[in-house]
Amino acid sequence: MAKMRVPKRYIIVFLTFLCTNACYVERVGFPIAYTDAADNAKINESSKGLILSVFYYGYVISQIPGGWAAQRFGGRRVLLWSFVMWSFTCAFTPLDPERTTFLILSRLLIGVGQGFIFPSIHTVLAQWVPPHERSRSVSLTTSGMYLGAACGTLILPSLVRYGSRWIFRIEAFLGFLWSLIWYKFSVDPPRTSMGEGSLPISRSRERLKLTNRIPWKRIIFSLPVWAIVVNNFTFHYALYVLMNWLPTYFDKGLQTSLEELGFSKMAPYIFMFLFSNIGGAVADHLITKRMFSITWTRKLLNTIGFMVSAVALMVLPLVRTVSWTLICASISLGSLALGRAGFAVNHMDVAPKYAGIVMGVSNTAGTVAGIVGVWLTGLMLESSKKESEDLTSFEGWKMVFLVQGFLCIISSVVYLAFSTGERIFE
Repeated sequence: MAKMRVPKRYIIVFLTFLCTNACYVERVGFPIAYTDAADNAKINESSKGLILSVFYYGYVISQIPGGWAAQRFGGRRVLLWSFVMWSFTCAFTPLDPERTTFLILSRLLIGVGQGFIFPSIHTVLAQWVPPHERSRSVSLTTSGMYLGAACGTLILPSLVRYGSRWIFRIEAFLGFLWSLIWYKFSVDPPRTSMGEGSLPISRSRERLKLTNRIPWKRIIFSLPVWAIVVNNFTFHYALYVLMNWLPTYFDKGLQTSLEELGFSKMAPYIFMFLFSNIGGAVADHLITKRMFSITWTRKLLNTIGFMVSAVALMVLPLVRTVSWTLICASISLGSLALGRAGFAVNHMDVAPKYAGIVMGVSNTAGTVAGIVGVWLTGLMLESSKKESEDLTSFEGWKMVFLVQGFLCIISSVVYLAFSTGERIFE
């Protein structure tokens, strides 16, 4: 029997899925390990917040440089270098809450290392994946984030009993293991248009010439690019606010701890994993069968995802029960993941040659949204706390979820008005 040959692009996509999975295991793992060690050392909340936030500052400043580096040196190489960098740093991160300077530097380096990853991934996928497979390829890749977060949240806390340092060791091991697999099985895309992917890339000299012609001004002033940026901002605003503040809502607003929720606390992440892949499959089906153009496929799924999420977010503070809160949160995040088949794939539609650059620009906005959203939510709750003396009042939480809901509606309208699925950067 002839040996079945798996198309190389399928292997590349699957490896990028494992890549995002490992990254998010690390992201949820550090707070678990550090919080346990910091609590034992009696570190105050302000110091904890500083250490936990440093990662995102490194992450946000490296997005656009990551897109440039992927364009200049090739996404495959930059992806490998960045993975080795954060894995090595993670392996030698000191888990001593008293050594604040070393912790800040290590978290900053890990943030920078992971900041190069998504622009590099988009550069790689733009080179390998043909247009009719882009939606499900990007959706599968990004769904690794949600599965990694779910698995990390469920499994890593059990390692604390053996010592918090074990979490760092597991994360570093996963990072080095993925790096070895990527080094062995990844290759540069075909050099001619007869290859598997949609964007032929030849020698590094041609990449250099391409880099020198990056149309920065057109990218910055492009309305379709801004449509992507606005929706990336809103997606991460809602995601980070729910990830960071939903546990507090359960604890203070609903008087229920996460431990009491058991496996059900994984529901929002599982919904994101499922609907991310469903959205990608539906989008590619609509495009392949020519039921809709690429433009209207992106608009349709983005609109459905963000509008449904908006409704769920606005209903969430009204239901006031644990089960219905979980349902609303799962629908909201699942719908946003569905919407990624719109805006998140759109980088490769409008600028396949510069997908890493556009991804770097939009992901910078997304990371800023996470930082601003978490901080602004804290201010809103602190103001509410002063008025009602605690966070058990549902009135104090309404504004938190309404802001997210209105942002989803505004972003959906912006995307409907200005997005396109056509290539606008040659």
